[in-house]
Amino acid sequence: MNVLDDAPWGSDWAWSLPLILLNVIIHVFGLAFIYDGFTVLLREVSRKRTFMVRFAVVMNAAVFLIVVLHGIEAITWALAYLALGALPTAKSAMLYSLGAMTGFGSGSVALAPHWQMMGVLQSLAGVLLFGLTTAFMFAMFQAVGPSQRPPDDRSTSNG
Repeated sequence: MNVLDDAPWGSDWAWSLPLILLNVIIHVFGLAFIYDGFTVLLREVSRKRTFMVRFAVVMNAAVFLIVVLHGIEAITWALAYLALGALPTAKSAMLYSLGAMTGFGSGSVALAPHWQMMGVLQSLAGVLLFGLTTAFMFAMFQAVGPSQRPPDDRSTSNG
């Protein structure tokens, strides 16, 4: 008899769906905040520096904030695993959470059989979040194009 056959997955879904939605909300607002800061900083960073130096500095700051954002989202899952008693320590919960979110895996840390679907659902959330991040990074690079053109080239005239 396989223990997974007898495990109810309703509680996994009941916990995971709100966590996925919470993470997407955190992520979208976080990325919007980073993008606003990115565009302002790219314009305001000292004009004495070359554009590429300014872009590198601002992009590094954005990437740092994105990593922090993903860390916060992993923490929400780790806290849920701890609260549910699915994992015994904060360290194991965070290791499992980051492993599930990234698809890397968590080594020797495993959820109890009746919580394993929750781990798979966190992996689904990770795919969604990293997809949003990829689209965001692409949008940041696209935003750079207009900022490099002279002011006359940015506006279109009918006349």
